[in-house]
Amino acid sequence: MRKNKVDIITLGCSKNLIDSEQLMCQLKANGYTVAHDPDKINGEIVVVNTCGFIGAAQEESINMILDLEEAKRQGRIGKLFVMGCLSERFMQDLQHEITGVDRFYGKFNWKSVLEDIGKVYYRDSANDRILSTPSHYAYLKIAEGCNRRCSYCVIPVITGKYKSRPIDEIVSEAELLAGKGVKELQVIAQDLTYYGLDLYGRLALPKLTERLADIPGIEWIRLHYAYPTRFPYDLLRVMHERDNVCNYLDIALQHVSDRVLKYMKRKITRRQTYELIERIREEVPGIHLRTTFMVGHPGETEDDFDELTAFVEEMRFERMGAFAYSHEAGSYSFLHYQDDVPEKIKQRRLDTLMNVQQSIAAEINEAKVGKVMKTIIDRKEGDYYVGRTEFDSPEVDPEVLIKSEKRLCAGKFYKIRIEKADIFDLYGKI
Repeated sequence: MRKNKVDIITLGCSKNLIDSEQLMCQLKANGYTVAHDPDKINGEIVVVNTCGFIGAAQEESINMILDLEEAKRQGRIGKLFVMGCLSERFMQDLQHEITGVDRFYGKFNWKSVLEDIGKVYYRDSANDRILSTPSHYAYLKIAEGCNRRCSYCVIPVITGKYKSRPIDEIVSEAELLAGKGVKELQVIAQDLTYYGLDLYGRLALPKLTERLADIPGIEWIRLHYAYPTRFPYDLLRVMHERDNVCNYLDIALQHVSDRVLKYMKRKITRRQTYELIERIREEVPGIHLRTTFMVGHPGETEDDFDELTAFVEEMRFERMGAFAYSHEAGSYSFLHYQDDVPEKIKQRRLDTLMNVQQSIAAEINEAKVGKVMKTIIDRKEGDYYVGRTEFDSPEVDPEVLIKSEKRLCAGKFYKIRIEKADIFDLYGKI
């Protein structure tokens, strides 16, 4: 066990990651050495930031806590704290079942960690953080919570109602990040579309994006987790006009069958979904759309799934993920529907949909061969420099693998000619 060292382990989404980064900054200001997701966990204090979204994420979080509880018993680590969505959702159960944790915190009261170890929370550094990402990009959270109440989702139960951050506060944080050398912002929220409605009485994502695009040094702004209902179409004008707003949009559609969309309480129809996608592609030529679909929601029939598969084949999304429905306690579905699609059928549908998308993704990548693309370098891995284009978000999208005798610098942009493609990656050279 290393004295004066704090290890932070982050599980779940990038919104959790920002909370961990802010905690790390506060701990360092109080004189601690901090490490994020270290290979060797041996801190005087260990903090686990958990995910509680679906069963698999909950299991991962609980297994990590149990492993660290054992490490504490063996004297390999000191105090063990748990924060985040899992403990926000299951606080009493966790306190009863896992007694080796010194204290559990919820999603929003993690600042109490500092008080409980006898340290100070520096309010003038509230938006400052130690980046766990490469220094040239950062996630920027613009809101907490969600008002949508989709049938399958427990996020509103965990995080509460939607709460937008003021534009000036977000811009100030982005300027701070730019001053540290960040060139690329990944703008995130549980729902980007709703941004500003609670605070300003109007959809303010277009205005916020324009303000962020004005910040010197920010070369790429990428937008994650838009919601299709009441989409702020003026955002498309901003994307078209501003060179540093990437032609990329992450917008989870979840399904296209009217029956299933109604079961899901998505408040959108098949026709409206088609109109939305067509308008986005018309107003922002060349845009890459990332979307997510769910299979196996209660009530989904083979005909519904066939309709979804045909939609994916027709729309040819540049980026697509899918997951199987999870019957989560506290959700509308759990209270009102039976989990009536067997697990084997869920998995078959998931595999089928992803196989369809793999073929589409391979063809879209192949079409880029011969093109010259602006690429940012993230790292070197073996014989290759690894980079991304404006169409690629970190960790979830394809990468560009580059062989170069010339030394390339992480965080710098290069023009790369694409020479080869496969399903998952592009290969190129200067």
